[in-house]
Amino acid sequence: MKSPIKNTYIMVLSVLLCGVCLFTTTAWGKDIRLVPMEAQKIEATMRQKAAQELHAAQKAAAAARQEITRDRKALSRTIARLTEQARGLKEEIKALEAENETLAQEDTILSQQLEKSQGMVRELSGVIRMNAKDIDTFLSSSFLSGIYHPDTVFLKAIAELSVFPGMDHIRKMTDLLFDRIHQGRAVNLETATIVDRTGKTVTARVLLLGSFTAAYGLATETGFLSYTPGEGKLFALSRLPSTGMGKKIIQYMEGKRDAVPMDISRGAALSQLTYKLSLWDQIPKGGPIVWPILIILAIGGLIATERLWFLLRRKIRLETVVSQIETSAAARNWTACQEICARYAKNPVVRVIRAGLSGRELPREDMENTVQEAILREIPPMERFLSTMGMLAAIAPLLGLLGTVTGMIDTFHVITMHGTGDPRMMSGGISEALVTTMLGLSVAIPIMLVHTLLNREVENTVGLMEEKAVALINIIQKQGV
Repeated sequence: MKSPIKNTYIMVLSVLLCGVCLFTTTAWGKDIRLVPMEAQKIEATMRQKAAQELHAAQKAAAAARQEITRDRKALSRTIARLTEQARGLKEEIKALEAENETLAQEDTILSQQLEKSQGMVRELSGVIRMNAKDIDTFLSSSFLSGIYHPDTVFLKAIAELSVFPGMDHIRKMTDLLFDRIHQGRAVNLETATIVDRTGKTVTARVLLLGSFTAAYGLATETGFLSYTPGEGKLFALSRLPSTGMGKKIIQYMEGKRDAVPMDISRGAALSQLTYKLSLWDQIPKGGPIVWPILIILAIGGLIATERLWFLLRRKIRLETVVSQIETSAAARNWTACQEICARYAKNPVVRVIRAGLSGRELPREDMENTVQEAILREIPPMERFLSTMGMLAAIAPLLGLLGTVTGMIDTFHVITMHGTGDPRMMSGGISEALVTTMLGLSVAIPIMLVHTLLNREVENTVGLMEEKAVALINIIQKQGV
């Protein structure tokens, strides 16, 4: 934008140029003396007009300067106000930044506390769920659940993460657990439904010995119970206890006895009754080698019975009888000696003494020979079948070892054909190997023991015959015929 003064100068110059041009154009037709006068008039007019315009321009400039000054002051005031506002805003921003930093720190602390609290809640929830699962397993595996039937649906819901546990669930879990503890420490006699050994559902008297053992009593039998968690029923064991144990259970139920058999392993020991095999149940699993071993057992038993009968039938109070004979011989009462020997002639020692008495008139050497001959005559009947028993005692374990070898051969053959994936396929050969070894040793040990005892008895008898015969000879030789 151009200033007013500059515009005035431009206007004056323009007027002068116009005057010069007019003077030039009119100078040709007018008097040249009139030109300066007209120029002066024009100049005066132009000057007057220029002065007016200059005054107006100065006045406009003054007004503009006043307006500019006002605007500058207003702008300065506005700038000062805005500067003050900016300063206040900066201070407010600083305060907000400080507050924001404080809030960020508090947010961090609260986030850490929240995370810690959430971790504790998750851990506590996990512990509660684990305890719910353990309590559910504990309740479902106890045979007391077959009688009292606790409500464990919410335990499964908590354990399967379908329900978030609350205080009501925790109280209910605690109540269930303490109820089971109270039930497990008491002895109760209940009437409940069980499954008997034939698979029928019957009502029976059930004796609950805490959480350890459950027994039942029917009109025809008494036994122990097992529990199947999946079905929630009490089942009678397929094998009954011994007669004495059954009587003790009945007497305890009737209040006639203060003690009763129980399984402190919570049914683990009783369950073995079902799988326990007697000797006669195991024998058929030993294969063909079992039968020769049983024949050896039968022969050995017959020989042992015959030998024991042979020795016991000839058993007398030997010391008393020999003392009577020696007393009569010292008194030279040979008739009494013969009568005593005839009365106890079934005893081999007495028979040897009688042989010595019959040769009492012979010299000492001949008497000794006679007695020795009588002893040798008595030994074979006493040793009869003893060598056979020794042979049987030696053969029985060898047959057991043979059965072991054949059983292991069968086992390795099964392994070669089918591998080791199914242990039940190898059980036949292993059973044969172990059963034959057991049976062979079970037969050999008693036969060997009886053989040793019989040999010892024969040796003692022979020693007694020699001792009593020599004592009689000494008595006879001292007294003379």
